[in-house]
Amino acid sequence: MHRDLSLDHQPVSHLFPHLTSSEAWEKYKLSEDQVDFFKTNGYLSHIQILDDAQIEQLKKEQAEIADPDHPKHDLFYEFHSNESDDPNAVLFHSLGHWRITPGFHDILWNPRFVVPASQLLGNHAVRFWHDQLFCKPAHHGGVVAWHQDYSYWTRTVPQQHLTCWVGLDPATKANGCLHYIPGSHRWQLFDRTSLAGAMNGLDAFLTDEQKEEFSKQVAIEMPAGYGTFHHPLMVHGSYENRSSIARRALVLNVFADGTRSNSDEELLAGVPSIPKGQKMEGQFFPLLFSPE
Repeated sequence: MHRDLSLDHQPVSHLFPHLTSSEAWEKYKLSEDQVDFFKTNGYLSHIQILDDAQIEQLKKEQAEIADPDHPKHDLFYEFHSNESDDPNAVLFHSLGHWRITPGFHDILWNPRFVVPASQLLGNHAVRFWHDQLFCKPAHHGGVVAWHQDYSYWTRTVPQQHLTCWVGLDPATKANGCLHYIPGSHRWQLFDRTSLAGAMNGLDAFLTDEQKEEFSKQVAIEMPAGYGTFHHPLMVHGSYENRSSIARRALVLNVFADGTRSNSDEELLAGVPSIPKGQKMEGQFFPLLFSPE
């Protein structure tokens, strides 16, 4: 039997520093200007999350688990070698790799991540929701269509969620970096769209004024190892990769402690259901950080 790392609610390696909550807060807390920028625009980018050694370890682990014959493959919540089904527009997408390898497990407790996450959630304790990998190969990488994360997450309430996107490669316009519509976190919640395929799946729901805001979209170009945080209603997406370098990225999705289930169905594939109205906690939704 292979061990499911979701049973471990603390780091299992020394890839990331082990700090107390107060030590982590003092070392990695955001400035007031950064928090204000997030509140105004719905995102905050260019936050270093990984160093070079951590990047290399996670790239190695990503290459290993991308193999459908990996011995722990059954632990994924989802696994799509190509979510688009178009060989000329490849989008590798997976959920659940935190259960499989030590690096992807331990990054959940990375102080460079959990301290800003707590601040951007209003200084609340941070609880894990789920992880993702989005990988676009060089030359034929596909798009991630414009969408809002919470449109996929209405099975949890209230809306007090946060996303952190971290590049394992340099993210550029050429290789399909993330794009935001600043201020769109104040828009209404739209229906969910297909993540792969056409970029413009949201068009049917937008007002003319909202469509005009797309002319102000911001490309989030960052070095490898840097992350960007965004609000659950933030409209975002990424274009195709026709460049000569891959665009591999990991995503960490969290919510404030106290979030509840909004469904009696399973919340993630293979995870026991949490009855509607009960607190999100337990083996698959560990507490990551609590400010002192």
